[in-house]
Amino acid sequence: MKDKTHIQNLFILNITMLIMSTSGVLGRYINMPPPATIWWRCVFGALFLYLFCRWKKNSLKVNLAHDGWALLIGGILLGAHWITYFYALKLSNVAIGMLSLFTYPVFTAFLEPLLLKTKFQPAHILLAFLVLIGIYFLAPEFSLGNDTTLGIICGLVSSIFYTLRNLLLKKKVSRYAGTTLMFYQVIIVACLFWPVFFFNDIRTISGAWMPTIALALITTAIGHTLFVTNLKKFSVTTVSIISGTQPIYGILLGLLFLKEVPQSSTLIGGALILTTVIIESARTKSAQKKEE
Repeated sequence: MKDKTHIQNLFILNITMLIMSTSGVLGRYINMPPPATIWWRCVFGALFLYLFCRWKKNSLKVNLAHDGWALLIGGILLGAHWITYFYALKLSNVAIGMLSLFTYPVFTAFLEPLLLKTKFQPAHILLAFLVLIGIYFLAPEFSLGNDTTLGIICGLVSSIFYTLRNLLLKKKVSRYAGTTLMFYQVIIVACLFWPVFFFNDIRTISGAWMPTIALALITTAIGHTLFVTNLKKFSVTTVSIISGTQPIYGILLGLLFLKEVPQSSTLIGGALILTTVIIESARTKSAQKKEE
């Protein structure tokens, strides 16, 4: 029965990754400035999450005295992750943007022992080296005047913000439903990005209603809620490792809907980055068996 439940949880986790991979193709397709896209995403996402919580009778009560700062910082980190990720997509393409972001399992492997006081694994140094080689193949030239290089840098910064946010929420998921945590996070991000409309016309969404709603409902409300919920069942490192399937899904969606064919160097770099995911996944599974 335990094995069956574990397999079901792994299946749900992989479906979650497929759903979340839609962020790449939608983020690149929507023709709005990234800050405006994120604001609308949060507004619609908050609405969908609120309706879902009311339908499922999930409590929206949180202990602000105990968890208020964590929710606020988590929301800030999520907003920083989204804005840098969307600029990574705009400056490069779906393949490079997503592959740069998905270096975050390596950042997680290094930061989780420091922040959550778990045991550090020396093998992670080798994995980090493989990721650096993969990034080398992604970039056509390491020049700040090159949009692709800037896109990679944005993706790497985004991965750090994402790692910190996941580690922060790991301590809170046991007390609250995933929908509750996501509801307050998107509210915080919406408040942070509200001033964007002093600089951008709010009507920019007029030609992008459907993909923006899809981004809010599919990627944000459903995908991110499932992701946060999965943190209850797996370690942050394990979830981030399985997340390595997202660039594969994202590249396929980009090829299907945007006709973006990745270059051979992108495929080589992506293969090296995803190899680290496979290696760490095997190591994690072996370690769990030994503990059992």
